[in-house]
Amino acid sequence: MSKRLTITDLARHAGVSVATVDRLLNGRHPVREETARQIYDAANAIGFHAAGLLRQRVERDLPSYRLGFLLQRPEQHFYVSLGEQLAQAVAAARQFRGICAIEYLEDQTPGHVSAKMKALASRCQALAVASVDHPIINGTVAELRQRGVPIFSILSDFASDARTGYVGLNNRKVGRTAAWAIARGAKGPGKVGVFVGSHRFLGHEMREIGLRSYFREHAPQLEVLESYVNLEETSIAYEATFHILQRHPDLVGLYVAGGGMEGVIAALREDASTRNVIAVCNEITPDSRAALAENILALVLATPLARLSAELVQIMAAAIATPTQDPPAQTFLPFELYTSENL
Repeated sequence: MSKRLTITDLARHAGVSVATVDRLLNGRHPVREETARQIYDAANAIGFHAAGLLRQRVERDLPSYRLGFLLQRPEQHFYVSLGEQLAQAVAAARQFRGICAIEYLEDQTPGHVSAKMKALASRCQALAVASVDHPIINGTVAELRQRGVPIFSILSDFASDARTGYVGLNNRKVGRTAAWAIARGAKGPGKVGVFVGSHRFLGHEMREIGLRSYFREHAPQLEVLESYVNLEETSIAYEATFHILQRHPDLVGLYVAGGGMEGVIAALREDASTRNVIAVCNEITPDSRAALAENILALVLATPLARLSAELVQIMAAAIATPTQDPPAQTFLPFELYTSENL
């Protein structure tokens, strides 16, 4: 049987005196916040039996904030991963005790999104939402802001005149980077297809704008086709991909600016004639990772979920703590690039 760790062991690992550990454990005298956190971190690292009690001591004087997150599609790996990272970021926050409420949208209609936002706002002090830009939803944002609930758009901006701030990628640069990859890889002039989930997802629209602007400036020999709206549905994207391939035998590039990449990947995997099509999509998932490994995709542009979550949680907490001080209107994060060579 392993020896039970003592406060002497904990003090040694934390680099403090036994007396300091004793004061924190028993609440006899105040311990500086930085020192208390240092002891708690050491207790977690070595598996000290009273780590839970130490956490209570560390957090007893911290404010408590209730943060709400409303995400798209619970069946999609990307949004599930984002939810996990958000929960971890709230739990890891050091300046406050966080209570995290994460909900997903099974129905993307504006009325349903609005109702979910209002319900979540009734029990949270700040909200972060992934949504389309729609008058009904934008009106809800303005209403909740008037009630004192800061609203943040994430991944795709919306309600820019009413929301508190946006945290995500610079989607125009994402689209231009996708175009750069296609232009560099294309073996000659030809057509380029582009999928968007919906033009009401402003992030998708900005990616398409970036894609088209790059080709106009640097690769006019590549013609961008009219965009295909796939409503982020795998089956629609699958059928539309075959339609593009059959109608445009000179297709040299394909960019999935929104969701539905699983359907595009499945269609490209089935059609051997697509080996010279430079395909690019967004977000690293088991499907996109496998497609990179099989050289079905040339490039994946991904959101750094851990960093987004950490920065978003801190900005939301600051908006609650100092409601009179406006946070940055837009917080752009650097995006990650994945190829078959750096998986």
